Amino acid sequence: MDKTIVMSLGGSIVAPDGVDAEFLSIFRHHITSFLEKHDGVRLILVVGGGGPARRYQQAFRTITGSDDHALLDWIGIAATRLNAELLRALFHPLCADPVVTDPTAEIPFTGRILVASGWKPGFSTDFDAVLLAERFGARRLLNLSNIAMVYSDDPRTNPDATPLPRLSWKEFRAMVGDEWTPGKNVPFDPVAARKAHEGGLSVIIAAGKDIENLSAILEGRPFRGTVIES
Repeated sequence: MDKTIVMSLGGSIVAPDGVDAEFLSIFRHHITSFLEKHDGVRLILVVGGGGPARRYQQAFRTITGSDDHALLDWIGIAATRLNAELLRALFHPLCADPVVTDPTAEIPFTGRILVASGWKPGFSTDFDAVLLAERFGARRLLNLSNIAMVYSDDPRTNPDATPLPRLSWKEFRAMVGDEWTPGKNVPFDPVAARKAHEGGLSVIIAAGKDIENLSAILEGRPFRGTVIES
């Protein structure tokens, strides 16, 4: 079992509209129990902005008529930091260190859990998760959101879209492109995908609210999701 596990936790499951307290209660119990059973395993949680980020970004667009990417990113980053502070508090005292806001800075990791938020314009929390995975020697990254798998097309609009249990980075990057824009809705950020590809990192895309499936991933059992690797 990996000694350091990195999760990019989509804001869409933490705060799809308001905070999903029911999910967070279940998630907290499951993660705490998992760490109790596996001494020596550490967990890094990198959380997105979710519904609040999108609503505030849309308000900015509506009021100003502007699509300034840097300003939109800062709004989204603020939402990620609020979600991250909530997670840090929920996992206290297992999470003993401050929320990581810069994945390139000096980072203490004195507890069992480390929580990170967004960093700066031009970079998503997926990208931050890749940097932290590389920094702390994780071989794979779990991307948990409201998407259960990567599909050949958007299944909400194309009934013929098929689930893809395994993809190479080359195949995945051909699907999502190479550009990041604030609020872009893809299974994994294109810029993060390029960085993960270059670093030989494996990424698992899975539904974050399916706790039994998450348990299967963490315990090394068969699971439902998409594995992207070199």
